[in-house]
Amino acid sequence: MPYKEKKVEKLYYSIGEVARMFNVNASLIRFWEKEFDIIKPKKNKKGNRFFTKQDIENFNLIFHLVKERGLTLAGAKKKLRENREDAVNNFEVVKTLNEIKNVLLEIKESL
Repeated sequence: MPYKEKKVEKLYYSIGEVARMFNVNASLIRFWEKEFDIIKPKKNKKGNRFFTKQDIENFNLIFHLVKERGLTLAGAKKKLRENREDAVNNFEVVKTLNEIKNVLLEIKESL
């Protein structure tokens, strides 16, 4: 059986990497960190923020609510506080539908 190298996944991401993932400024990441208590990055002695996978998933959910669905920050906070599970499920459905759409578009391009 041939040796398969495991895909290395990072444990922590810098604020710059997270900002590039979402195509936003680092200042927005810092602002959302202050506004939403579900984002708790680790900080080193210098104060540099290091975000975990869970933080990035939370950013994804906040990004979906604020940028894609058009909720205000207060509305997004309320949605996460009152019915977080519903928001997460809704986000997962939208994410899955977008993946299906991308696969179908790839199939269409290959025809």
